[in-house]
Amino acid sequence: MSANSSRLDAIDALRGFAIVSIMLLHNIEHFDFYFVPSGLPAWLMAVDKTIWDSLFFLFGGKSYAIFALLFGLTFYLQDHRREQRGEDFRARFAWRMVLLLGFGLFNSMFYHGDILSIYAVLGLALIPVARLRSGVVFAIAIFLLLQPHAWIEFFQALPAPDEKLADPASWAYFGRAEKYMAHGSAWEVWYGNLTNGKIGVIRWSWENGRVFQIPALFMLGMLAGRKSLFIPSDSNRLFWRKTLAIAVLAFIPLYLLKTWPEVWHIGAALRRPLLVIVTSWSNVAFMAVLVSSFTLLSYSGNWLGIFSPLGRMSLTSYVVQSIVGTSIYYGFGLGMYQYTGASFALAIGLVLALLQRQFSAWWLRRHKQGPLETLWHKATWIGAHSEAVPNIGVNIPKSSL
Repeated sequence: MSANSSRLDAIDALRGFAIVSIMLLHNIEHFDFYFVPSGLPAWLMAVDKTIWDSLFFLFGGKSYAIFALLFGLTFYLQDHRREQRGEDFRARFAWRMVLLLGFGLFNSMFYHGDILSIYAVLGLALIPVARLRSGVVFAIAIFLLLQPHAWIEFFQALPAPDEKLADPASWAYFGRAEKYMAHGSAWEVWYGNLTNGKIGVIRWSWENGRVFQIPALFMLGMLAGRKSLFIPSDSNRLFWRKTLAIAVLAFIPLYLLKTWPEVWHIGAALRRPLLVIVTSWSNVAFMAVLVSSFTLLSYSGNWLGIFSPLGRMSLTSYVVQSIVGTSIYYGFGLGMYQYTGASFALAIGLVLALLQRQFSAWWLRRHKQGPLETLWHKATWIGAHSEAVPNIGVNIPKSSL
């Protein structure tokens, strides 16, 4: 196996793993429709709580971060290839983000928690840093990861640390969404998600520091591409082992602080921004645990390649799971939110993930790319003299890198 082939297999598998973990989380959440069925026996409620806590511990706030990291890596590979041909990819990338925004808005009709539209806007942050030295890019990424806005809120709260805070603005939007998710027609859900729901998600992303964290992870992914960190080698194996050790050591205290903020003994006005900061850092640390562990395991064989078909069709897989999932749980569809706790929803998610994986494998035996990936690729390079490499996870030909 060549270095390029191995790199792409590992990236596809990692992206596919993230797709599966997102699928499982979205199912136990009923696709952002939080509802606990009544009348469940005590033992089943205990099982549901264990499943809920375990999945959020493993994947909550981490799966989307893996996608963000790989998004930046993808940008680097596309940009670097065009640069080697004497071309500048950045203008085409901006157009590519416009197209991704379109996919994201379509997906937002079904699932207001869509991440594609947010990636499309924040992905533009890669354009001004693409030609900067790695040290400068790394410094910018660290600054963003520090959550500067949350620190501003913290210092602003110092004069009145015990002041009672109003509920976050996003909560009102999510409260209104529950009504049309439960009782609205398909049209009411689609309209509500694109208006009320989308505003709520944008506000939530700002309130929880995602607006800073996501572009930082994009930049770190770009730097990982520059350093060829996903190519199997002794030096990279050592890098990922060190990363795993450091990430574990960082995650443990951060997780404890995040889980029991009452031990901080500070006022609510100070606690809220600090909790945003600590939660963000905790999620990034555990994301590094997952990525480094997955990468090291990929060196021991190709058995993790079971996730690769999903990774190669990540755009199609992500949008399809929104359409199918909301049709299963929301009131305009089967209304299964009324009957499924975390355990039953997890079972549904596992079945859907397996079906998606089998469909992706079947499709890719007959086509070079997934259906939405093909559309995105062709639209990206419309008017160009020759087509360039499509997105990783959208079946990049291994011979092209």
